[in-house]
Amino acid sequence: MSFRFSAILRFLSVVILSFEAFLAPAQSGNAGTISGTVADPSGAVVPNAGVEILNPVSQYSRTAITDQTGKFNFPNVPFNSYHFTVTAPGFTPYGQDVDVRSSVPVNLSIGLKVSSSAQTVTVESNAGDLVESDPTFHVDVDRDLFIQVPLESASSTLSSLVTLTTPGVAADSNGLFHGLGDHASNSFSIDGQAITDQQSKIFSNQLPSNAVQSIEVIDGAPPAEFGGKTSLVIVATTRSGQGVTHPTGSISGSYGTFGSATGSFDLGYGGKNWGNFLELDGLNTGRFLDPPEFSVFHDKGNEENLFDRIDYSLSSSDSVHLNLNYSRSWFQNPNTYDNLNVQNIISGGATASPTFGNVGNADQRSQIQTFNITPTWTHIINNETVTNLILFARKDFYHYYPSGNPLADLGPPILQTSSIGQYRTLLDLGGTANITWTHGHHNVKAGAEYDTTFLREHDNLGIVFNTYPLSAPCDDANGNPLPGYSDPSQCTGTNAPNPFYLSTLAPYDLTRGGSYYSFLGHTDIKLTSFYLQDQLKLGNWTANFGVRGDLYNGLVVTKQPQPRAGLAYNIKPSATVLSISYARTLETPFNENLVLSSQGCSDAVLNPILGCVPGVSGTMQPGFRNEFHASVQQALGKHAVFGGEYIWKYTHNGFDFSILGNTPITFPVDWHNSKIPGYALHVSVPDYRGFSAFTVMSSVAARFFPPQVAGAGANPGAPGAPFRIDHDEKYNQTTHVQYTLAHAKYLSGIWGGFNWRYDSGLVSGSTPCIENTANVNNPCGNSTTTMPDGVTPAIAMVDNVAPPSPATNNMPIPLTADQEFEAGFTCNGQRATPTSPLPFLCPASEFSSKLISIPKPNTGDNDHNPQRIQPRSLFDVTVGKSNIFHADHYKTDLDFTAINVTNNFALYNFLSTFSGTHYVTPRALTAKVTFNF
Repeated sequence: MSFRFSAILRFLSVVILSFEAFLAPAQSGNAGTISGTVADPSGAVVPNAGVEILNPVSQYSRTAITDQTGKFNFPNVPFNSYHFTVTAPGFTPYGQDVDVRSSVPVNLSIGLKVSSSAQTVTVESNAGDLVESDPTFHVDVDRDLFIQVPLESASSTLSSLVTLTTPGVAADSNGLFHGLGDHASNSFSIDGQAITDQQSKIFSNQLPSNAVQSIEVIDGAPPAEFGGKTSLVIVATTRSGQGVTHPTGSISGSYGTFGSATGSFDLGYGGKNWGNFLELDGLNTGRFLDPPEFSVFHDKGNEENLFDRIDYSLSSSDSVHLNLNYSRSWFQNPNTYDNLNVQNIISGGATASPTFGNVGNADQRSQIQTFNITPTWTHIINNETVTNLILFARKDFYHYYPSGNPLADLGPPILQTSSIGQYRTLLDLGGTANITWTHGHHNVKAGAEYDTTFLREHDNLGIVFNTYPLSAPCDDANGNPLPGYSDPSQCTGTNAPNPFYLSTLAPYDLTRGGSYYSFLGHTDIKLTSFYLQDQLKLGNWTANFGVRGDLYNGLVVTKQPQPRAGLAYNIKPSATVLSISYARTLETPFNENLVLSSQGCSDAVLNPILGCVPGVSGTMQPGFRNEFHASVQQALGKHAVFGGEYIWKYTHNGFDFSILGNTPITFPVDWHNSKIPGYALHVSVPDYRGFSAFTVMSSVAARFFPPQVAGAGANPGAPGAPFRIDHDEKYNQTTHVQYTLAHAKYLSGIWGGFNWRYDSGLVSGSTPCIENTANVNNPCGNSTTTMPDGVTPAIAMVDNVAPPSPATNNMPIPLTADQEFEAGFTCNGQRATPTSPLPFLCPASEFSSKLISIPKPNTGDNDHNPQRIQPRSLFDVTVGKSNIFHADHYKTDLDFTAINVTNNFALYNFLSTFSGTHYVTPRALTAKVTFNF
């Protein structure tokens, strides 16, 4: 590893020496600087003047006081537009608009005019301050807003924040979100460090939201500086202690439903030339993941985070910045009722008469450790040019542990036939060299990026399904696989050798005395990128032009130029901005279990277990996308702003995930192409006399087209026919309103917030339904039949996604009683329970579900009318009181949060090929106390 890292350092040195005098931008962080001097009409400096910058939409606000030389400085300012004001006794208040679009410092010289009388100033935005002349559609959220938004997931707060505040996001279980119709094709840019690997709680540990100052979520056509996973780019600026001359921080603790307890500590301190921000937090809960049952059991987990940011100015031209982050999480894999008191072979597994018994409950667990080290060096060449160098080392250690008794890992047929363990690591080493140059109408950015991702996968698999058709040597007289026996030669009497038996699996059948099969996979993925872009402003026009070049060298080699362009026009009299944009992007495969998916089908043991599709190439291929966006921003007076965009995305090689059994072991697959049209809308009411609100809404289709071109097993539906992927959603919206009492004498500081999240429902392809006889692309083939009279249409209780195959003995897989209960199925008014199934055949006219929307008979279509989760509305409320003791310096806050206050009984998904079955959070109450100093 040291050799590889040295090679990276040598490469970056060459990049800096070769390009420092030639290239242009790319900020080393996601922040800039506003500084300057305040003077009176004679040119004398004005000390102790009040200076403020404010973005009324994101609600970002900073204040400062000029020093004895009249100077002020705002470091670590997120890229955005701000209203800048200066006030001083005896002078007329001063105001102007300031754009921070790069790491080049903004220097202001402010001349105040003498006032004939004392004046005060109230900072209010005008209509023009609410819109941005930027062709890239995005949403800005500052810390002052999101610390008061009730978040559903305590262990993935940053993901929950993005889901609630960003249009075009489909909410999934366990903090997962799908941006603009793509399957988790999202990336984070943390102070300029690009992270394109999965950041949800079942893949990695993400940056704690308490370490974040602000986020910009880009869901328009991405600028050239962003590559990899660009369907949604979350640009995060972390908190800094620079300029915080008195130690400032907070200590908080909370306790709530499910025994959930949290604790956190943060401290910022620094001076003019240095600063340090430290954040520590921890979580312990009885509901760490969204389980497949509304009742919560076997779902404990804990999480610990450490984040430290160090800033130091070496001189007026050079500064360094270091981010350090370590996170650890441990959690149980939630059980279903089917995972309790599992019955399996306890002795004599290789004989004709094995002994069955209770082998206990499933007890599968995970542990994830993540560390990140990111040093950054910034050099100011002149007032127009800044160079940056960012190096980074990030590593995930993922452990998945099987049950102590592996035979207890037996789940419902086909969902989990094997006991599985995994130790997987992902090490990302690399860096970025870039320069920013601003001059006149131009804001030019260019840079070079290089990183190597070292993937190591160690998987252990052992078959625990005692009648698994591919490892059972013998069948009974009806062709059903039998438990016991170790060889087809032992089949006697009416028993016959199993024609689908694979002797290669015999050594790894744990029910017959076998042992685990070990798979070791590794690869190094190198990505080299160059980009150049310019934002040109001419009058009311703003144009973005750029090009990016990526060389992807992993299991395959691909290179591709990627032009990006955007154009916006600001109609200032009406505060309207119209824009269009285009991007060509290289779509890179997901790294999580990439080797398993690409090479597993060539392995004689893994091929049948993974359900590999004949004729599908194993190695994952990068794809490419053409996307088009048209958007509008419109200020609605001085106190509201509307933004909306329409999206067309066409991808060749569209990526998806499949799942190995009923486990968190997911792996990427690759479809021929996808088409994603849709719209995203955003309305924001900035703070007005204590009241603020926003609403986001969207409708984004996710249409994928067979055949599957790479990866391990999947299920394409009708040959060649398009289908909706399991995160396709017709419509969703989030509305948040908030009010703070600011002027009441005794009630000042009381605030309340309310969230309403509506989801029309993700696709649920596994649900039985009645066949559309006129449509070859119907989703109901396995479940459509007739009652014993041979005439009455009926629905069979089977897993409709798992096709008949040798692995299923060429038979549809029946749903268990608990799976029918999880789906909310009823037949003639009788509802399934975890232990009492419905009749295997139910007349179509008597079949229904309160949790899943099932197409009416003869209307089902995998593309235009698939089965979906029923629509749901979730309501969250939070109330609090700031400074409850009315102290001047040491202030104590108290707040209460209620998630899903109506205790809505609803699903996220059902038997999803990506994540299985999960319920939304039941009503959860939390009380929190925060001490600020």
